[in-house]
Amino acid sequence: MDKEIAIKNALNNCLSEIENPNEKVFHGKIRSHFPLKNGHRALITSDKISAFDVVFGTIPFKGAVLNQLAVWWFQQMNELVPHHFISSPHPNISVVKDLKILPVEIIVRRYLTGSTQTSSWHAYQHLNREICGLTMPEGMKKNEQFPEPIITPTTKPSAESGLHDEAISREEILSQGLVSPEIWKKAEEYALKMFAHGTKIASEKGLILVDTKYEMGIDSEGNLIVADEVHTPDSSRFWLAKSYKNRLTQGLEPEGLSKEFFREILVSKGFDTNCKIDEINPSEWMTDDLRIQVSLKYLELYKKITGKDLDLGQQNIADSCAKWIAEN
Repeated sequence: MDKEIAIKNALNNCLSEIENPNEKVFHGKIRSHFPLKNGHRALITSDKISAFDVVFGTIPFKGAVLNQLAVWWFQQMNELVPHHFISSPHPNISVVKDLKILPVEIIVRRYLTGSTQTSSWHAYQHLNREICGLTMPEGMKKNEQFPEPIITPTTKPSAESGLHDEAISREEILSQGLVSPEIWKKAEEYALKMFAHGTKIASEKGLILVDTKYEMGIDSEGNLIVADEVHTPDSSRFWLAKSYKNRLTQGLEPEGLSKEFFREILVSKGFDTNCKIDEINPSEWMTDDLRIQVSLKYLELYKKITGKDLDLGQQNIADSCAKWIAEN
């Protein structure tokens, strides 16, 4: 089936809210999760899309792309770092180990870029080149590569708080007791190992891994485990390698395959990135044409990374997901 036709057919069949009458469901902006009887946890990835900490609506097949890409990447890292993935019984569902998630996200950046107030580019322009206790080199221009990857953590407020992520330094994390020194040292080691491995794989696919977010947690035995997702379009920024240098020379934005594409569209249409969350009406910004355009980008990246097309044949994605939840 033609991708665009499949996307149009799925516009009214996206997975949004998750309900489970038998267990308490914990809701994030994009994912929901609940404990399973065997001590594991079900992680359900919806088709919702967020930007600037606001959920704008749904994108056909986005949840399946995110979940299946996370599965693919976790499988590439089986021998690299301990992670929470166990199995994927449904395109939008992963069964994972139950963890206590760290209250900070680990951001690894290789390039000076971004459009949000927690981005390296914002810090370079407005915060005297300082980000998370680090000082970036002088004389750089937007989208240039740093000499080495840098780690720039952010806080992780709850979805219900209405608060934005905020940059935080390593020193602040330790002084506030958010994470122990031993665990944080290992978290940084895991993050840099995954980023180096992801950079190598992305390069082989003709992509540049620009920056990414990692989440980690502690299991019942006190071990640090990689959680959530790895190197998906929502957690990472990818550029096309073949056009990067030429576009950088011309002062143009790199060609991207990630959620940053969606953020850039919103900004180009006049979205104020400094406005308060409660002042935003998401329906004003989302159109079916935009939803189709974004869906095609997600599917393109899926094929670019995995080498195969996502199966678009399952049109009753919400019903089949609800059925699996009810049975488990």
